[in-house]
Amino acid sequence: MKNFPRLVIAATQSGGGKTSLTCGIISALKNRGLKVQAYKVGPDYIDTGFHKIASDRPSHNLDIKLVGRDKLREIFCKTSADCDISIIEGVMGLFDGGTASTAEVAKILDAPIILILDSKSVGESAAATALGFKNFDNDINFVGVILNRIGSDSHKKIILDSLEKVDIKNFGAVKRDKNFILPERHLGLVPTTENNVEDVIKKIGVAVEEQINLDELLKIANSATTLNFENKTLPTHKIPATRIAVARDE
Repeated sequence: MKNFPRLVIAATQSGGGKTSLTCGIISALKNRGLKVQAYKVGPDYIDTGFHKIASDRPSHNLDIKLVGRDKLREIFCKTSADCDISIIEGVMGLFDGGTASTAEVAKILDAPIILILDSKSVGESAAATALGFKNFDNDINFVGVILNRIGSDSHKKIILDSLEKVDIKNFGAVKRDKNFILPERHLGLVPTTENNVEDVIKKIGVAVEEQINLDELLKIANSATTLNFENKTLPTHKIPATRIAVARDE
């Protein structure tokens, strides 16, 4: 048994700034001298590219449909064994995807969940949304929220007051900034090979250090339960030789 400090960063829906803030959190933690292992729920290869830039380590996919529940847990334990903390970015909304959702991955790993609340153009209703996500499934470890795209101090206070009324913990509030947006197109984020995103991720990391309570996030991550895992010989991560069929036009 081993304690694997870990957090799941989830959201209410796609497009709420989940990847940007995940990269910012990874970058800020790395700047503190921590070894951070990043993961992405599902088969998405673009977000893992952003994670690698933020962490200076390869990011891994956690896909229940592709590898199954037991193998997913094994992959996580083996690849995070030498790290100080693991940050797992969810896919779409927390409960989207049925048996392969972010919530299901969080259950398999018994990982605390932080919900990103896109706060643009919303006030007290943000607390109602958070409360609904918290109570939707009693089997998840929902620990609190991070507010994103806050417009002003008064806007922040309105939402914080409403969160306090429903007893939901807030770990930070990131102000709206057009410079914190990773480049997108109609099918989602643009691959890192097509952009220079290092500066954007660094800027988000600085904002996260200033506007999110990283010390509290670390406490939550370190409070995660130990995982039962047989410590077998770790894989070398070498890619096996593969034969590829190529169509020929003759």
